Amino acid sequence: MRYLTIALTKGRLAKKTLDLFRKVGIAADGADDKDTRKLIFTNEELGVRFFLAKGPDVPTYVAYGAADIGIVGRDTILEEGRQIYEVLDLGYGKCRMCICGPESAREKLNSGEQIRVATKYPNIAKEYFLNRRHQTVEIIKLNGSIELAPIVGLSEVICDIVETGTTLRENGLTVLEEVCPLSARVVVNQVSMKMENERITALITSLKNALNE
Repeated sequence: MRYLTIALTKGRLAKKTLDLFRKVGIAADGADDKDTRKLIFTNEELGVRFFLAKGPDVPTYVAYGAADIGIVGRDTILEEGRQIYEVLDLGYGKCRMCICGPESAREKLNSGEQIRVATKYPNIAKEYFLNRRHQTVEIIKLNGSIELAPIVGLSEVICDIVETGTTLRENGLTVLEEVCPLSARVVVNQVSMKMENERITALITSLKNALNE
């Protein structure tokens, strides 16, 4: 029996996901050990193996078939735009992708004039402004604290993930528009879905049932 390979997003999502897999009877020793230097964790008995990867890499591993299944945030799925199946919303890691800025930016946003948008998610921002708002914008890709951009005048607004909104409020910013809701999702490689349909479908059904308990 070949291994069913599952790529997990490092950090909080991995912990939650490993707990969920444990609930359905699939454990991999050492996968949640913070100090381990191991990269792959195997459950020989069930023919399942896990590995931890950075969020943006998970859809890539799945798209190329290095992993059959991936657990990753919807923001990453949308930003990476890989050819993969999104099969299950796990319902945790909930947050929103939003357009944020100072209240004074609302008018500029609504006037349809060209504005600058700072973001870690250029593809999501581009899709939203061009295809949904039909507004021409200049997108500025940043990697650090996006909230800084409108404060120092780099951009009028930002496109970023909002969980509680505390950081925004502390910096005099507010949510101006919601782009989409986000949460952890299960994604599957398209070939694996055909070749391993029975095993993958059974696993997804088990996860669904565990989430509904």
